[in-house]
Amino acid sequence: MTTRSVLLSLVLLLFGWLGILGAVTLLTNDAPAALVVFPSQDFLERMPKDVAILSASPFSVTLASENTGLAIQLYQKGAWLVLPAGLQGCSRLS
Repeated sequence: MTTRSVLLSLVLLLFGWLGILGAVTLLTNDAPAALVVFPSQDFLERMPKDVAILSASPFSVTLASENTGLAIQLYQKGAWLVLPAGLQGCSRLS
């Protein structure tokens, strides 16, 4: 296996993983929050009143809402990529 094929495989794996996460965000309401990657400068100004800002940085914003369809609302407000946030990992049974 060449270096080029390994790098190509890693890039495809990354895009596949992001695609699956994006689809999960759009199709389910399992995540308690949504992570918006690379928001625009005025993105937060366009948020509906029922959306809470959990954290913000120059590269991402984590938002939550009690309403269903948060990911769709965020895409309508100009988000480029919305991923699930706040999901619980695997927990150990005691």
